[in-house]
Amino acid sequence: MTTSRRNAVRQALAGSEGFRSAQDIYADLRADGSKIGLTTVYRALQALTDAGEVDVLRTDEGEAVYRACRTEEHHHHLVCRECGRTVEVEGPVVERWADAIAAEHGFADITHTVEVFGTCADCTRKAR
Repeated sequence: MTTSRRNAVRQALAGSEGFRSAQDIYADLRADGSKIGLTTVYRALQALTDAGEVDVLRTDEGEAVYRACRTEEHHHHLVCRECGRTVEVEGPVVERWADAIAAEHGFADITHTVEVFGTCADCTRKAR
């Protein structure tokens, strides 16, 4: 895959606050005149995820959605179910728990992801 196509996907994510699907990114790129294919968008997202530049999570429906990482440090996410607003948070208690449970069961070289879904303050106010 050419770097220019990966850069186009990177730029599409950089301008977005929340998590977005590959199809949404593809539609935006095509609307801007790009000739990029959906398969190429998926490949670029995988490469950017592997490089640690993009966070990926699964929605309640099982769809993978993507967001540009705001930090290079390991982190977790608070995600609003209504508007998609996302906050990156550290979780030292989660880190200690993951290490302890892995050691208890003889596991090494562990990884994990934690996403906490809820309703942000703005969406809660709007609902009232």
